[in-house]
Amino acid sequence: MSSELKSNNYGKSGVRVLKVKRKGKIHEVIEMTVGVQFRGDFDDVHTKGDNSKVLPTDTIKNTVYVIAKKDPLNSPEEFCIHLGNYFNENNEQVFEVVINAELKKWKRIRVSEDAKAESVPHDHSFVSGGSEVRTCRVTLNSDIIEIRSGLKDLVVLKTTDSGFEGYIKDNFTTLPETDDRIFSTSIKADWKFTDLNPDFNKNFDTVRDILLNTFAGHLSPSVQSTLYECGRNVIEKCPDIQEITLSMPNKHYLKFNLEQFGLENKNEIFIPTDEPFGLIEGTVKRS
Repeated sequence: MSSELKSNNYGKSGVRVLKVKRKGKIHEVIEMTVGVQFRGDFDDVHTKGDNSKVLPTDTIKNTVYVIAKKDPLNSPEEFCIHLGNYFNENNEQVFEVVINAELKKWKRIRVSEDAKAESVPHDHSFVSGGSEVRTCRVTLNSDIIEIRSGLKDLVVLKTTDSGFEGYIKDNFTTLPETDDRIFSTSIKADWKFTDLNPDFNKNFDTVRDILLNTFAGHLSPSVQSTLYECGRNVIEKCPDIQEITLSMPNKHYLKFNLEQFGLENKNEIFIPTDEPFGLIEGTVKRS
């Protein structure tokens, strides 16, 4: 019986870097987690134990920090393009580089001299922006460069303007219909651009605002309907974006039975649950 190596890739994951950008006394912090993967002429390291074409993953890690120093870090997309181009240009054995980056949100702490004074953003002190993460994925090879921007863990909740009715009911259906329920989800989205030179930061801010405004304002008959409405609005309002993929897990809040205690639950008391959960995903593209 014979065998052969079908495919392979390698790289460095979980490279965490924080850069302080100083403009006089005003500081800005950029914190990212970066992953790098190579595909290329690496069969011999697997089949013959020949390391001659292998760039050590420790060197990959070091390169992330050096490029972070040299790059202005105006956006994670531009940084990943810079990093990917460096690896491509200096490693002829590499056919394709895939760079992933996740950007942690930091917000300036607002401070005031006394209780009566208006608060202002502090020059160099920050508070975590929560679990939300900005993402990007850049793929480079000799033929193409593909850039996908996105976000994840954008947790949202609305207390009304959501229902779920008229679905299939079979022998195992126990879910009651409702025209008024809590709707909560953790939005994950990534989008592909129509060209390679958009304003990445402007598009990110615009997409995020559209997702939040659509979620809040949409009279939702289902998660699926809200997902499509979010995607449709992004495509209509963002000419730089070719398509957007959305993932919306349904974070369930179950109405607690207060009748057993002689009380009426007027959509006031709920039990938050993590699992199991519905998972709704879809892609909306420009036609």
